[in-house]
Amino acid sequence: MKIALGQNGVIGNPQEQFFTLEAQVKEAKTQNAALFCTQELFLTPYFCSTQDSKHFDLAEEVSPTAPIVEKLCSLAAASEIVLVASLFEKVSEGLYYNTAVIIDADGSYLGKYRKSHIPQDPGFEEKFYFTPGDSGYPVWDTKAGKIGVLICWDQWFPEAARLMALAGAELILYPTAIGWLPQEKEDLGAAQHHAWQTIMQGHAVANGLHIAAINRVGTEGNTEFWGQSFIANPYGEIIAKASANKEEILTADIDFSLQNEFRRTWPFFRDRRVETYSGIKKKWLE
Repeated sequence: MKIALGQNGVIGNPQEQFFTLEAQVKEAKTQNAALFCTQELFLTPYFCSTQDSKHFDLAEEVSPTAPIVEKLCSLAAASEIVLVASLFEKVSEGLYYNTAVIIDADGSYLGKYRKSHIPQDPGFEEKFYFTPGDSGYPVWDTKAGKIGVLICWDQWFPEAARLMALAGAELILYPTAIGWLPQEKEDLGAAQHHAWQTIMQGHAVANGLHIAAINRVGTEGNTEFWGQSFIANPYGEIIAKASANKEEILTADIDFSLQNEFRRTWPFFRDRRVETYSGIKKKWLE
């Protein structure tokens, strides 16, 4: 099965960004992709670089009957492709989520995942905008296989990936917006990127599944998004990787039978000692 990731910058308004999505989904379908996933907050600039209440106007309803979701469902159905899209969700004034919607290849709305872990760092002022997600860690059975979706900062938490693996995920998708700050890039840039890529390769190995990370490119505010979206197999091997600075569609053929082979050879789930892990529910152990 082939999957496709849309690595883009954001230079236009939401309508223009949706046109870009339409073109990329159609192109991915010509390459026989069964699934397409966007970067984090694909319709908007990465507005979280500063705290400004005007940016709440960018949010919109996310439900099966919401206009943006109906458009996404129509696009998925027309292209016969599973579509995962990251949006800024408004529930009510003062309550907003960073949300991904999952749509099957027949255009049916399967549900949404709300970003669970919310960062707060210079250039990434997300706690000002987003409530921690309340969706748990669901897995969806799609025409392209059983998939889980986590969003950006969720990447650093092995518990989230493990719970999706335990629920049957064969592929975990990570819509992302991550990059370098100018004052850090020279000294820490290579190490930061290495950590980002390596942690997700580790999730693939520890859980015996495929993962795909979809990042932005370009500079917004003070952040230089480093692109380099990638797809890794259960051995953690990178089987496809995008450039650091170009808009592109990244595709890879993935074979879910490799998951069975890997898990039989490396039976981590058999050897888990769940009765010894009670401390994992605590923030810290004295």
